[in-house]
Amino acid sequence: MKNKGIGILVSVTLRRIYLMFFVFISIGPLLWIIMSSFKTNKEILSSAFALPSNFSFAGYRAALELAPIFKFYGNSLLISIASTLLNILVVSMAAYILARFRFKGKTFLTLLLSSSLLIPTSSLLMPIYIIMTKIGLYDTKIGLIIVYAALGLPSSLFIIKSYFQGIPVELEEAAYLDGAGFAKTYFSIVFPIAKSGLATAAILQFLTSWNEFMFALILTKSTLARTLPLALNYFTSQFSFNYTAMFAALAMVIIPSILIYTLLQEQVTDSMVAGSIKG
Repeated sequence: MKNKGIGILVSVTLRRIYLMFFVFISIGPLLWIIMSSFKTNKEILSSAFALPSNFSFAGYRAALELAPIFKFYGNSLLISIASTLLNILVVSMAAYILARFRFKGKTFLTLLLSSSLLIPTSSLLMPIYIIMTKIGLYDTKIGLIIVYAALGLPSSLFIIKSYFQGIPVELEEAAYLDGAGFAKTYFSIVFPIAKSGLATAAILQFLTSWNEFMFALILTKSTLARTLPLALNYFTSQFSFNYTAMFAALAMVIIPSILIYTLLQEQVTDSMVAGSIKG
């Protein structure tokens, strides 16, 4: 009995140590970036992990004066919202068809869409670059919106389809018997019930679009369409020795996505668990 109690105590202690270590390696770098953004270059080079002697906003002022940060913010916000709306609009209809209707090749199509999750996005860079150049959408916001919406199709489809499959067919049949058409049944019955899954897919799509760097770098060349993550590339090249400005720019890039996920993480977690159970 005593040995069992010791075993439980050791197990609990090890779990707590693991959780503390996980929290440290997850939050530690973020806190270090934010802390460094308030330091001077001399403090960063002499004592990288010490607290700043005086909290200075000089790095943020330099970042805002020497780079179009607000322009990048506007581009990221517009592109992320538009790509999310386009993604959810297309995926919700496709997911409903795959969840409700039977047709030849349905299994193959579902497997094909699911397997596309395994394709490395880096392998799509050159084909997408060529296509965007040929159709005149290179260095445009519309081009990035279409690309981001398309890249998020498989993951959004997986989430939303699971929710549609969990909705009882009898609800739709009852609506049809009452004289409701397909559109009314979908938007008044199916859509509201699955809104939790739609919201989860939308949140993940928005965060992915907001933080995307690789395609934005390849498919744009001017501030007209460049997004916020590319500000890091700008500061790295422009401020080779101005670490304060570079850390300030990095903080301005990551803080919005952290805030969004922190506020909505419960919604995402609950919806993912519920969707997996329904699926």
